[in-house]
Order: sequence, then C-alpha cells, then structure tokens
Amino acid sequence: MNKLIDFLEKHLLPLAQNLASTGWLVALRDAFISTLPISLTGSVAVLVKSLIIAAKRDLGWKLFYQLLSPAVDICNFVWRGSVAMFALFFALSWGYQLAKNCEVDPLGGAMTSVCAFLMSIANYAYLFKDHQKIKLDQAFNIKQLSTTGMFTALLFGGLGVSLYVLFIKARISLHISASMPPEQVVAFETSIPVMLSLFVIGGLNYLFQTVTGRYFGDWLLEIIQKPLLDLGQGFIMVLLVTALTQLFWFFGINGASALAPVIGSIWATAQNANLLAAADGKMIPYLWTSSSFIIYGVTGSCLPLVIATLLKSQRSDRRTLAKLALAPAVFNINEPVLYGLPIILNPVYFIPFVTAPLANVSLSYLVTKLGWVNRVQASVPGIMPPIVGPYLACNYDWRALLLSIVNLVIAVLIWLPFVKASDRMGEKRPRSSFYMPQY
Repeated sequence: MNKLIDFLEKHLLPLAQNLASTGWLVALRDAFISTLPISLTGSVAVLVKSLIIAAKRDLGWKLFYQLLSPAVDICNFVWRGSVAMFALFFALSWGYQLAKNCEVDPLGGAMTSVCAFLMSIANYAYLFKDHQKIKLDQAFNIKQLSTTGMFTALLFGGLGVSLYVLFIKARISLHISASMPPEQVVAFETSIPVMLSLFVIGGLNYLFQTVTGRYFGDWLLEIIQKPLLDLGQGFIMVLLVTALTQLFWFFGINGASALAPVIGSIWATAQNANLLAAADGKMIPYLWTSSSFIIYGVTGSCLPLVIATLLKSQRSDRRTLAKLALAPAVFNINEPVLYGLPIILNPVYFIPFVTAPLANVSLSYLVTKLGWVNRVQASVPGIMPPIVGPYLACNYDWRALLLSIVNLVIAVLIWLPFVKASDRMGEKRPRSSFYMPQY
C-alpha cells in the first residue's frame, strides 16, 4: 500500500498541482462557479413549476393549480431570464474571470468576451408556420444563448479576452491624464485593446463564413460540442473523472476544483440542456450531468465514514470526532473528516475513499440508464443532504431517494472493514510534516 501511495504521490501529485494552478483553468473554474446562482435560480423555477403541474396531473388538484397558475407563469419568466440565457451569462463571467486572473481590467474583459461570443453565433432564426419554414434575418435564436452556445462562448470568449490581454500587455492603448476620474481613465485605456480584439474576432468570423458558408457557432456545435457531450455520457469517462477527483483529494487538493473545466464544460452543459428540456416538457436528453456527479459521486463521500466510525470504531477519540463531524457531513462539509481523522495521505483509508464513490456512481449510472430513476433535471446546491439532493434533482422522484439510501448503505459497508482495521493498527496521523494547500 505504501508503494502505491508513493507512486501516486510521485506521478499524480505534480499533475494535480499543475491543473490546480494553471491560470486559465482557474479562471474557467471560477467562471462556472460564478454562474451557479443563475443555474440554481432556473432550477428552482423548474422545480416549482413541475410541482404545481404534477399536483394537477397526478393528484387531480385542479383548484390548487388554478390558484397557483400565476406562479407557473412567473417561473416561466424566471427560467427565460436565467438558464435560457446561460451561455450569455457564462461568456460574461468567463471574460471577467480570465481578465482578472491576467491582472487587467476585468470589466473590459467581460464585455470583450460577450461581444466576441455574439459575433460568432448566427444572426438569423427560422419561423415555422403552416408547414413552411421562414427565415428571419437579424434575429438571434434564443437557443444559441442557452447551453447550445456554451462552447462558442468558451472558445471565442476566451480568444477575444486573450487578444485583449495581449494588446494591453503590449501597451497598445491610449495614455490618459491621471487627473481624470479613475473610471474614465480605465475606459479610455482599454478602448483600443477592446476594439482591436473585436475586429480580429470579426475578421476571423468573416473568413470562416466566407470559406464554409456557415456561422462558426453552428459548425462548432456539430463538430465539437455534440461529440464531447456524448463522450461525457460514457461510463468509462464518468468513472475516470470520479476516480481522479478522489485521488486529488487524497493528496489534499480539491479534486472537483482541479477538474472543474471537464465537469463544467461537458457535464454542466448537459445539465442545463436537461433543465431546458424539463422546462419545455420534452424528453430529458442526457443521462449524466454535473449534479449527477455531485449527488451520486464525491460530495458526500465522507458521511459513510462518519457513520461507519460511529457504528464500529472502538477508539474514543475517533468516535468523538465522528460525532462532531456528523452534522457538517450531512450537509456535505467534509473538511473535518478529511483533515481530522485524517483521510488525506492515510494509506488505510485510500481504498475505500476511492472505491466507495466509484461503487455509488456505477450503481447510479446503471439504474439511470435502465430508466428506473429519472434523469437529473435540476441543479442542487453542494450542501444539500445526500438523500434530499437526488430527490430534488430528479424532479421529485421517490426512486432517487431510495437509490440514495441504497448508495449510502453500500458506502458504509465498504468503509466498515477499514474502520476496524484502522482501530487495530492504531495508526497515527501519517506524514504530519507533509502539507498540501487546498486549491
């Protein structure tokens, strides 16, 4: 076991550190985190709307539905202004975080990113009337502003901000007297970099459209985004990301943050597509999403250890720590257990710490694929208790609640023999001199 830990420490730890400290990856992670309020708002709107409609459809509460029908309309407005425009909000946040990370004016970066994104999507839409397809010029299809346009926002928003940063670092800007208000000074000094960046992006889009006859956003959706989303639905990819997340955490690095570009760009896009489909009453397209990763994967991975410790541990110090950590663990706050027992760099706990989430994810993936549980249709906060989170995320599916209980039991059973072994070994905190900062 120690040889395995040494091998992982030698080969995996440098990779985790590099991922966690790469500037644009950090900015991308922060961009997805920044859009969390939008996702949660849209999810709440869909959940409230679904609850009211289900009360009428399944329980026959027609009067209840009539009284709350205004709430359904309000939820439609909220959804249209939040998740339905998700790519636009992401482009704004992505530009802001990337410019901030590069130590230039973040507001200029945000505007550059949004403009670059809007230039790269089609400015026409189709209207279907009486079996005829009518093209409307100078109109944006709102779907392009939702998760459909995520990769376009990611690519061209990032490219636009990179050019903006490059021009600023090259000092290609107006130099204004410092006697002016600071806001005006920044606005004038960033004007030329923003202008040059957008003209370069405009030129690239013109060349691409001239050569291919297509808008880049449409091409990117077909060539890159859909295959990547399909790849993210594969069982092997789900297991790989889950395992890497746990391995990074084992060395003290926040695995979910280190892999945020993968989780965000692929699974968050799939999640928002599911949310849009649920709001429209359509079939849910994607089996695995970022919330699937949260509710069935790693977020509650320490709660089973706390329960197993309370059930079988004979050591009073660990039982005391488990009692103190129980309430935080219920709400997926795992640091007291990670650093207190500890799990980090503890060879005895390495196997269950990795295998328990893999077992939970495997069962959840299989059950969802078989259609025994609804696919995830809403975002849930990371602090949502393990049993409640799946129930809400799967649109009030009682089977998801049952699956969560089964997953918890399985994880506890995996942890039990290792808790007993740890008691017998009476190991001390391993490598106390080793410290790895949490990113």
